[in-house]
Amino acid sequence: MVSPDAALKYLKPGDSAFSTDLLNFAREFVLPGNTVWDIGANVGVFTFSAAARTGPQGQVLAVEADRWLAGLLDKANHLNRAAGLQVQILAAAVSDRAGYARLHVAERGRASNWIYSASRRTTAGGTRKTNLVPTVTLDDLLDQGPAPDIIKMDIEGAEIMALQGGKRLLAEARPVFYVEVGHEQSDAVGRILTDAGYHLHDGDAPAGSRPRLDHCAKNTLAIPSERSNENQN
Repeated sequence: MVSPDAALKYLKPGDSAFSTDLLNFAREFVLPGNTVWDIGANVGVFTFSAAARTGPQGQVLAVEADRWLAGLLDKANHLNRAAGLQVQILAAAVSDRAGYARLHVAERGRASNWIYSASRRTTAGGTRKTNLVPTVTLDDLLDQGPAPDIIKMDIEGAEIMALQGGKRLLAEARPVFYVEVGHEQSDAVGRILTDAGYHLHDGDAPAGSRPRLDHCAKNTLAIPSERSNENQN
């Protein structure tokens, strides 16, 4: 279920090319039976492609702070139920502590929504309205079910706070990450991941040609050092 208000590029006039980066990531890294978390799921492009890859023995948790977008995810989940996809939807923001935060709904489209304590998004075009939303940490989520094998994260400037709330996840679960990283957060996000023993790669580079980076790319592929040689140079 999609909407122009989700601000996906291929829904805009004059730009009809569908971006396959998330589909490519799912195809390469998500395996049958995997547990996958989609943090900042929007309308679920990655959620449902990952669920198709995990099959009925795996599961996908879609976390989306905007309850309007979470409603579209619910509708899509209902439509896909006959296919046996295992998707759970959580309407919450991921941060460094459990509680509540103010979610700014972006004027230009909900893909640029951001929580108050994170940096303001230059692509937002202003605030349409502000909603109070619950927050959870990555470590909170780790306590509620199987540890994730894969995490995709796109949360508009809240990456640092999210990773700070996932110290146990980084140390124990060791999932592969695909993270959209803004310029302002790049150094701090890279430091958190490398200090946790992750190798950084350009997530947009073709498989088999991703040398290790010493900084975050726009779409950063972060692989635990003990697994890095399985997929990368």
